[in-house]
Amino acid sequence: MNPIVISVFNLVGSSFCVEAKDGEAIFQAISKALQQEQVVEISFQNVEMLTSAFLNTAIGQLYRDFSEEQVRASVKVTEMADADKALLRRVIETAKLYYKDPTWLEESVKQIMGEEE
Repeated sequence: MNPIVISVFNLVGSSFCVEAKDGEAIFQAISKALQQEQVVEISFQNVEMLTSAFLNTAIGQLYRDFSEEQVRASVKVTEMADADKALLRRVIETAKLYYKDPTWLEESVKQIMGEEE
């Protein structure tokens, strides 16, 4: 089965992928394909700038709705700059921790920020 190719540049309409709302469009496209048990290739060709806010929404949320195994087996990222790959790895690790135990991570952040009650 050929993967469904999602062009981030075409779907967002810009080479600057910085806003969470733009990430939501990518998330919806990936989510729809995964629900149909299809393999997805996310192409970052022509994308010049990425933020963690965009990636959290576009890809991080997948770990809320799908198993890590399904995401790993069915989602492939292509044509992404090396610096953006490092950012994506951090987003994925944080998302996996967060969706495994959201209250633990929130409490840890509060403790680090000195907001303990």
